[in-house]
Amino acid sequence: MSTVNVRPMTDDEYPQWLRALSERFAREQVEAGTWAPEGALEAALAKNQNFLPQGLATPGMLILVATDQTGSPVGRAWVGLDHPAGKADCAFLYDIEIEPAQRGRGFGRALLEAVEQATREAGAPALELNVFAPNRTAVALYGSAGYTVTTQQMRKDLAS
Repeated sequence: MSTVNVRPMTDDEYPQWLRALSERFAREQVEAGTWAPEGALEAALAKNQNFLPQGLATPGMLILVATDQTGSPVGRAWVGLDHPAGKADCAFLYDIEIEPAQRGRGFGRALLEAVEQATREAGAPALELNVFAPNRTAVALYGSAGYTVTTQQMRKDLAS
């Protein structure tokens, strides 16, 4: 299995990560039918700004970079130690990603384990996340790592 080291994200890395994160979030919301394409990026940027008003210095947030054995970044993760829905004793994994060129090499599982350890060390006894159903790779990863479905939203397009 691959291993990763995690470290806090730097101020130099933050703006590019936030932009890419917001672009991906907007795209996922549009694909899920939650948001219209028009204004989706602006909505994603605003939502992320609300969660990270002080950027990397926002209290209760872990924003981590995963590096391989050579020290090269292979992925990133964002955890809120306070659950956005106010659930007691439960952190929330807002985002986890592996660089596209590094996928399929075990880094995702290694990063998830490192995130769980960092979350435990920060005092949170549980970690929750959201995953969109079409992301079958992520669904399989989380299931094999012991995550269980706690809620499920379903949708049917009625236009046709």
